[in-house]
Amino acid sequence: MAIEYLEEHVCLTEYVTVEEADGLLAWLQKTPAGAVDLRGCSHLHAANLQVLMAARPAILAWPEDVALAAWLRRSLIPHE
Repeated sequence: MAIEYLEEHVCLTEYVTVEEADGLLAWLQKTPAGAVDLRGCSHLHAANLQVLMAARPAILAWPEDVALAAWLRRSLIPHE
């Protein structure tokens, strides 16, 4: 499974598919102060990106993949 749900944060690893978006949304709604660790993520389906954009959780770590991290930062960090 590409998502590991912990008490205070969730870890997204490897290839996070569309099928996991509903579970991620439910966990973030149930855990509004929950954070996300993207360190091991190598692919994030757009449905999961939309969940993260809507929920705006704290990001504990960005993906190790530089291009993916840059893309996610542009999408998830509010612009001033």
